[in-house]
Amino acid sequence: MQQNDDQYEKMIKTPIPKLILTLAVPTIIGMLITSAYNMADAYFVSKLGTSASGAIGIVFSLMAIIQALGFTVGMGSGSTISRLLGKKENDKAQEMASSALAVSFILGIILSVTGLLMLEKMMMLLGATKSILPYAVEYAKYILYAAPVMMASFVLNNLLRAEGKTKLAMTGIGIGGILNIALDPLLIFGFGMDIGGAAVATLISQVIGFIVLLSFFRKKTILRFSIRKISKKFTIYKEFIGNGMPSLFRQGLASVASVALNRVAAAQSDAAVAAMSIVGKIFMMVFCVLIGFGQGYQPAAGYNYGAKEYGRVKKAYRFMLWAGTGVMTVLGILLYAAAPWLLEQFVSDDPKVMGIGVRALRMQCAVMPFMPLGVACNMTFQAVGRSAMASFLAACRQGVFFLPLIWVLPKFYGIVGMEIAQPAADAATFLVCLPVIRHFLKGLKTEK
Repeated sequence: MQQNDDQYEKMIKTPIPKLILTLAVPTIIGMLITSAYNMADAYFVSKLGTSASGAIGIVFSLMAIIQALGFTVGMGSGSTISRLLGKKENDKAQEMASSALAVSFILGIILSVTGLLMLEKMMMLLGATKSILPYAVEYAKYILYAAPVMMASFVLNNLLRAEGKTKLAMTGIGIGGILNIALDPLLIFGFGMDIGGAAVATLISQVIGFIVLLSFFRKKTILRFSIRKISKKFTIYKEFIGNGMPSLFRQGLASVASVALNRVAAAQSDAAVAAMSIVGKIFMMVFCVLIGFGQGYQPAAGYNYGAKEYGRVKKAYRFMLWAGTGVMTVLGILLYAAAPWLLEQFVSDDPKVMGIGVRALRMQCAVMPFMPLGVACNMTFQAVGRSAMASFLAACRQGVFFLPLIWVLPKFYGIVGMEIAQPAADAATFLVCLPVIRHFLKGLKTEK
């Protein structure tokens, strides 16, 4: 009981900058480790050729689907649990946590079985060319074996963050990520497994990471899991799935956008698929800093909103926005300057991949200062339970704007149109978010 009270006091009394940084820094480190092992996959697999590099981009779309479902359940239940803990409704929070974990396993098993039964068709649908297909199939089958555990791990991570235990979440991710990076060269080259070795490394690391995360819930958390606590009430599932819809839109549309990009790139060449895959990996390494910052901000906003500390909610939003904007501006400048060197680490003998990749990466850097507003707005509305608005904002970046642009612009501007579609969508999302968040902050003064 004392642990519960101490955590509550921490979340509603700690000065906002200190609280968000305390929650965000471990989350950012964890996400950087995740991006690092994704980068490691791309780096080592790139040594197998352009088609193998392209396969990483194809399977990345599949992993985005797994992540979308995991985040829908994890962030949906997590943001609700933050508010429940802020209201000191711990029993309901534990019921929701057990129910969410059960749902994640069930969804993972369904995806795994369905994907394995139609593996080649799925890879073609995700944008694989004939030359990329064998590599994509070999990589994807192991990812599908791991899908239930991967999905459950996303839920466990988000539940730890919902409690404010971001250091534990970082530890679980970190152990799995470091293991993945170590296993990649061993399995790919040492055991001669080629691209399959990268996938097996991911499978092993995900299982180990899940076991570590689950162990934390025995003694170090408020939340506890039990089969008996899995709810039979439809309202529990409706609540966290509904609140998770912004994550489904955000992550699900990221997967759809990735598929659309793959298919547009495949119409150009394997070099275009490989280049955009590499750029995606590099950019995600940077973007995860912003997402990690947002995931540290979200439980702070949710806890304080649940406790009716609305002034702290506004302070948290402003700190998230301005700190995020400053960091992304600096990183954008550095990434723009380093773009040729970064691409060279993955491409040594294909000037077409280099040319496409450097230009696409630099275009994305130009809009990086505008991206924090979209993340801050989306996570704010999700944290306070306004899922309809959060879902709309989540859909803007890679749905409302990107999908039309990725189909239209390449028809007029070719490869350049493909490269500029995402930056243009990010700029449009910024413009949409401005009036929406202003209206919310004004209305927050009257909520009691």
